Amino acid sequence: MTTAGPDVLAALPAGRRGAAHGGFLWGRGVDLAVFGGSAAVALGLAALSAGGALPAWGFLLFVVGVDVAHVHTTLFRTYLDPEELRRHPALYAAVPLACYAAGVALHLASELTFWRALAYVAVVHFVRQQVGWVAVYRALAGERSRVDRLLDDALIYAATGWPLLHWHAHPPRAFQWFVDGDFVSAPWLAAAVGPLGAVYAALAVAYVARAIQRARVARAPLNLGKHVVVATTAATWYVGIVATDSDFQFTVTNVIVHGVPYMALVFAYARERAVEAPRSLVARLLAGGLLTFLGLALALAFAEEMLWDRLVWHDRPELFGGGGDDGGPLLGPRARALLVPLLALPQATHYLLDAVVWRRRHTRPAQARALGFRTAPEGGGGGEAGEARVSARSAPPPASREA
Repeated sequence: MTTAGPDVLAALPAGRRGAAHGGFLWGRGVDLAVFGGSAAVALGLAALSAGGALPAWGFLLFVVGVDVAHVHTTLFRTYLDPEELRRHPALYAAVPLACYAAGVALHLASELTFWRALAYVAVVHFVRQQVGWVAVYRALAGERSRVDRLLDDALIYAATGWPLLHWHAHPPRAFQWFVDGDFVSAPWLAAAVGPLGAVYAALAVAYVARAIQRARVARAPLNLGKHVVVATTAATWYVGIVATDSDFQFTVTNVIVHGVPYMALVFAYARERAVEAPRSLVARLLAGGLLTFLGLALALAFAEEMLWDRLVWHDRPELFGGGGDDGGPLLGPRARALLVPLLALPQATHYLLDAVVWRRRHTRPAQARALGFRTAPEGGGGGEAGEARVSARSAPPPASREA
């Protein structure tokens, strides 16, 4: 979700920020439902499940309906917007071409090399998305201190990195990121799990202490959105990877908290963009509301997974037809080296573009508003090409915070 992701969500430059929803992206209730609610659903499903393999209904609901679908919602931020394509033509042409060329080269080296490279890129994408959400909430709350930034980043990297360390150090697991063996087996890392777990615990204590200090000494308002993201990241990564050993439990804790907030962000962006450009393709698609937005993403996700299953995997005929393991043509190595990177192109492109399009230099009015910042045309210039200016109105008092 897989995903960095948004790989890196970044706010606007210091002095040009302002919260439109009191320190929340879309409002207290919506933010808590999107971030806290998705984590609660994931953890609840993990707790209620007896474990085991992901059933067909779970694959359809969580993998196709959330994980793959969220990849395709990126289209609303990128390829469905002609003005965006005109602004960055080289980026949107070069990224998929580079991804495909690299994918073919890796697959020709070996199929496992391809999947291993894609898995580790995906992991970075997932981790960086959580770093990004925290960065946005820190900016909205006016936390400019370098201490806050370093502590937040360190804790998120620990909350995600320590479970990943445990995974690598304790093979085999009953789950994988993409395919069996895509993560390197490294039992020799087991000796580091305990000491680094202690470092993780110390960072968590320091984070709580810092939050208390800000509330009591600096009298800063409670940054509830940031705390929810940090807590749910720690809980879902621990439960899905360390506390349980099940494909079902890993999947629900992995994809729901990654995909749902991302889709919420892209939908918020698409609505803002539709207001800016009412005659654009994005606006015409968004005329149907959330159902159209989700319907297009789900249709593309189902079509993609059907191609994967019919042409490569042959393991879910109950969902996609075909004859299962013994049905359908089996491709040779060279054909697979050309086809597999092509089928993986949407997610590979998503990983790379997501590391760029949400960054500071790409933030324009619609994106700023979708991230919870008030914007207005700069220098009186409105329209689709206007640059973003963020009003300080409604912003919290500027407690120390990094840019």
